[in-house]
Amino acid sequence: MARAPAGPVPVVVMGLGFIGQEICKAALSSPEVELIGAVDTHAALVGRPLGDVLGGPAPRVKVVDSLEKAVGRRKGAVLLHATGSRLPQVMDQLLAALKLGLPVVSTCEELAFPYLKYPELADKLDQAAQRAEVSILGAGVNPGFVLDRLVATAGLVCGPVRRATVTRVVDARTRREALQRKVGAGLTEEEFFELVDGEQLGHVGLVESAALAALGLGLDCDDYEEEVAPVFAEEDILGGAFTVKKGRVAGMFQSVVGLEDGQERVRLELTIAMGADEPKDRIEIDAEPRLVLEIPGGVAGDRATANVLVNAAPRLTAAEAGLLTVLELPAGR
Repeated sequence: MARAPAGPVPVVVMGLGFIGQEICKAALSSPEVELIGAVDTHAALVGRPLGDVLGGPAPRVKVVDSLEKAVGRRKGAVLLHATGSRLPQVMDQLLAALKLGLPVVSTCEELAFPYLKYPELADKLDQAAQRAEVSILGAGVNPGFVLDRLVATAGLVCGPVRRATVTRVVDARTRREALQRKVGAGLTEEEFFELVDGEQLGHVGLVESAALAALGLGLDCDDYEEEVAPVFAEEDILGGAFTVKKGRVAGMFQSVVGLEDGQERVRLELTIAMGADEPKDRIEIDAEPRLVLEIPGGVAGDRATANVLVNAAPRLTAAEAGLLTVLELPAGR
C-alpha cells in the first residue's frame, strides 16, 4: 500500500464537456488537489485559457490536445477522465494514461464494473495498471455511489441479506438539457424505443451498479435482467429546458433485477423524468435487522459526480495497483 500524499495532488482533467467542466470547478475548490492541466481534442477548445472555457477564475492553464502536453514533466499527477460512457470507446485513452504512469479515475459508467460485459478489456486494463504500478477506477454517483457503494455500506450493519431493493427518482427538470434529451423527454413512444434499440437512449451503468451492490452485500447473482420503459406526460410539463406536451414521453423508467438460481436478490429501479413525483433515493435491505434509508430529493447527480472524482484522487494515489472498483476505495475524505 502506497503512502497518502503529503500535499495537494496534481490532477489533469480530460474531457471538457459539462461534467468535465464541473470536475474542473470542483478541483479548483478542493484543498486536496491542484489542477495542473486540461485536455480536450475539440478544435474550438484547444489553445484556449481554461478560465475562458469555465467562465470564471482558473489557474494559468491552456487546454491542450494530449495528455503528454498537459502533464509535462510534472510527477505524481492523477487523471480525472470524463470523455464517454462506453468502455470500448475510451479504452485507448485509458491505456495511454496508464502507459504514462498516471492513476486514473473516470466517469465511464461501464468502467465501474467492467468484468460483467467486458472481461477481456478489464483484464487488459488491470494488467496495464499493474505494470505501471498505479490504480484505475470507474466512479461517480450513479454508478459509483447511490445504487451500489452506499447500498454495500448500509449492508455492513445487517446480517445475511435476503434481498435488496433500491429506488432512485430524479425530476429531470432540475438537470441539464442534455440529460433531459438523453432520457427521451419530448419523444413519441415509437421514437423512444427506436433510440433504446440503438443504444442511444437510457442510463448506462445500471447493470454495473446491480453487480456491485450484489458483490458488496455478499450476494451471488448469476444473471441480470434489464428493462427500459417510457414514462408519459399526463399533462403539459413546464419548467425544463423545453415543454413536454401531454401524451409525449416525459422520461424513462429503467430497472435491473439480479437473480440467483432464478430468485430475485437485487432490484434497482431508476426513474428519470420531467416532473417526476417525490424525487428521492431509497434503499431497503431485507435482512436482520431490516434497514430502510431514504434521501429526500436524492443526491444531486452532476456536481456530486465531480466531487466524487476529485475526492477519489488522493485516495487513489495510496491504493493498490490495478483495476479497482469503488468497493475497494478507502472511505472518508
